[in-house]
Amino acid sequence: MRGEQEQRCRRRRADSARGDGRPQPARGRTASRGRIRRLLRGDCGAVSAELVIATPLLLLMLLAIVQFALWSHATHIAQAAASQGLAAARAQNGTAAAGSASAQQMLDQLARGPLTGTSVGADRTANSAAIRIAGTATSVIPFLSLPVHAEASGPVERFVPDLASGG
Repeated sequence: MRGEQEQRCRRRRADSARGDGRPQPARGRTASRGRIRRLLRGDCGAVSAELVIATPLLLLMLLAIVQFALWSHATHIAQAAASQGLAAARAQNGTAAAGSASAQQMLDQLARGPLTGTSVGADRTANSAAIRIAGTATSVIPFLSLPVHAEASGPVERFVPDLASGG
């Protein structure tokens, strides 16, 4: 197949070298075919060059889409772990250590693949609790490191007796 294409290209080059390059008078269908052939005469091997340029760009675009999907998934996992840790930290008898442990347990269950190098930080005051998670999304594209950050904060649950009702 490839040998046939090379022979056709050689014949076209030989035909164009024999002609004087002037346009031929129009003679119906054959004249329009001749014009088309003359226009396409110099494109032998153009498809190969286009393929060499387009294929790596297409693959890079596909890898970028996969990389974005992994980063998005890692961000959702970090946010879910932060929410889970916040629920434990802001409970009435909860602590910052309990929130941190709960978030780390969630990360251990979910984030083995898409999220690496995680760190969990927890703060709890008398009125509020906060959980911060940081890490890095798994890299598909070489030399690309996308950071992942998630934070959840909220008020601490506490019992407030209803003194107005007297009961």
